[in-house]
Amino acid sequence: MAREINSVAVIGGGTMGGGIAGLCAQMDKPVLLLEVSAEAGEKALERIKSGRPPAVDDPEKAANITLGTIDDDLHKIADCDWICEAIIEDLDAKRAIIERLEPLRSDGSIVSTNTSGIPLKDITEGMPERLRRDIAVTHFFNPVKVMRLLELVPGKATTPDVIDALTDFCRDTLGKGVVNAKDTVNFIGNRIGCYWMMRGLHEAGEALKAGLSMEEIDALMSAPVGLPPTGLYGLIDLIGLDVMDLVGENLAVNLPAGDLCADFTALPAPERAMLERGQIGRKAGAGFYRMQKLDDGSRKTEVYDLIHGDWRDTQQATVSDVHKSPKGMFEDDTQGRLAWNIMGSTLLYAAGLVPEIAGDVVNVDRAMKWGYAWGWGPFEMLDEVGPAKVIEKLTSEGHGVPGMLKVLHDAGAETFYRNGGSEYLGTDGEYHQTPPE
Repeated sequence: MAREINSVAVIGGGTMGGGIAGLCAQMDKPVLLLEVSAEAGEKALERIKSGRPPAVDDPEKAANITLGTIDDDLHKIADCDWICEAIIEDLDAKRAIIERLEPLRSDGSIVSTNTSGIPLKDITEGMPERLRRDIAVTHFFNPVKVMRLLELVPGKATTPDVIDALTDFCRDTLGKGVVNAKDTVNFIGNRIGCYWMMRGLHEAGEALKAGLSMEEIDALMSAPVGLPPTGLYGLIDLIGLDVMDLVGENLAVNLPAGDLCADFTALPAPERAMLERGQIGRKAGAGFYRMQKLDDGSRKTEVYDLIHGDWRDTQQATVSDVHKSPKGMFEDDTQGRLAWNIMGSTLLYAAGLVPEIAGDVVNVDRAMKWGYAWGWGPFEMLDEVGPAKVIEKLTSEGHGVPGMLKVLHDAGAETFYRNGGSEYLGTDGEYHQTPPE
């Protein structure tokens, strides 16, 4: 008999837990929200109703949420179909709370852990078979109400009906774009996105020495390659250098041997110096950019010049016509080399990660579009620039051809998608029907 989700327990009322609880409540599902104390629960509920942004569109929908504490009310999860653990991103803490809830939940209930990159196998190691059959990762992106992407990750023992039930509920009731990821470090979106950012900082530093400005780099790493207008430096200002440093440390420990990202897990020296003096991004008032208020009440944006180590007024970036599309990465000039070294290498990285992180190119493309607001997924962008041209460049430079590009070449295919995207190239070299979103 198929499992159904009609009631939800969320353990942890922080940014992610509150967002998940609020979205479920907005869709008129009863939610049990458990926090460490009654006071913490009340604060979580207040953020759900009036945060920036609130987790519910209609404040009265918060009445669908029942508060409780982990110590006093954990037994109430027995009445819930889906129990979503959303506490801090710490392996030991997650294991401890899941061990506590396992004997209290009802048979047939579904458990998920909300994590951005801790492997499920580490969370469930040594735990009862019943739990391992009924648990998955639900990686929501922040803010939960706004971001479409949900990465759904089963463990080796997770039964298919668990994934089916979570997919149906999160897609049809919560309105999420569900992608199926595998139980690998950082899953899909953050595995590729963090590579783009971390390698990007290193390659951008070299481009600065070659004469490009920071504004030019951000201009090249935005609309020309289908990325948001924040570009590279602007995006990292939004995330924070402190977060990027933690991301790098996690990757350094957990990446598989020989992974291409292994050389880029540490911040470059100028960014490390910024981190150490607290110049970490928007939340600190300054990162690579800062807003200055002038005496007349107007504002101006300044950029921290990494070459000269000082603030200056921002300058208008100039991007030549040939670099206003992804095909500019094939140009043999400073801007073209930067685009190839950052964006081109990211496309190659993604091509080498299927089927390691996902079973097909569709899940990878959707993860990057829905989670990072890319205009094209990596394989869609390869189609845009021409896979044959990428393979030719790699071969002429004496480089190997990564995974899915080799599949395409050996199959005699020209693109990863055909017939208007209704079919995609599988790892078997055959075309398959693209599943509906």
